[in-house]
Amino acid sequence: MRVDSTFGPVDIAVSGMRAQNTQMELISSNIANARTIDNGQGQPYRRLEAFFRTENQDEEGIGGVGIDSIAQDMSALEKIFDPGNPKADAGGYVSMPNVQLPIEMMNLSTATRAYQANAAILKRYQKMVETTLELLR
Repeated sequence: MRVDSTFGPVDIAVSGMRAQNTQMELISSNIANARTIDNGQGQPYRRLEAFFRTENQDEEGIGGVGIDSIAQDMSALEKIFDPGNPKADAGGYVSMPNVQLPIEMMNLSTATRAYQANAAILKRYQKMVETTLELLR
């Protein structure tokens, strides 16, 4: 593998930070809407997922990461018994969003750590450049 000048370590780290930032925004949206039973179209909120893809990858080089698509999770909605709710069906059950807070918190932790790892790469790269410039003086 080689890293060419068109997509160096800085570009790779920055692309990772952008992708993880988008991931954290989606997770935040999921957490904020965990109890939203009407998304404005009469349906409960469905959690959003980001799908990643590699960028500028060829046979000889490596590339960064980007968001390929953002899609709704179409898994089953949770139903809770709440007969007094105006959104309840004939049996008294209300469809709730398919957001599970413990899973979202684990995903947020993972995305945060990946973001921090990319930031650490940038710091190390900056230190390496500073050291190189110092040696050249």
